[in-house]
Amino acid sequence: MLPIILSVFMMISCSDQVKTYNNAQDLVADVSPGVEFIKVETLHAMLDTGAMVLLIDVREPQEFNAGYIPGSANIPRGLIEFKIANDQYWENQFLYPPLKTDEIVLICKKGHRSILSVEAVKKMGFPHVKVLDGGFKKWELTYPLEQEKNLEEMHGDGGEVGGC
Repeated sequence: MLPIILSVFMMISCSDQVKTYNNAQDLVADVSPGVEFIKVETLHAMLDTGAMVLLIDVREPQEFNAGYIPGSANIPRGLIEFKIANDQYWENQFLYPPLKTDEIVLICKKGHRSILSVEAVKKMGFPHVKVLDGGFKKWELTYPLEQEKNLEEMHGDGGEVGGC
């Protein structure tokens, strides 16, 4: 009986192996099929009609300050779990905290950090999460006059962080 128990234990413990990736692009490619995307044109139309959608830009502050979609809140990817359900954060932004039923669109430079943030936001209890397809870069190219900047708040050179 002991050999059978040991065999079952070995099979269970071996099946819990963590999947590893060679690089971030491979991880993004693996996660992407489970992510819902929204086109910049669709988001633009929603914003034009006054649809209720929460825009969260997960880039670092210096990237965000250099240019962002009007109405976006900046919560860097590394802080999303700590701030999305934090009433004090939203009060400091002069915004209402999101409801669990709210539609949320995550934004970053090209979409990769947003894709990697979706699972965290969903695990925090917000199931209606989409990623802006092409990220802020696509928005900037499609609607170059429809962005805001906080250049006086930029720190450093405003360069890209995270490479995506």
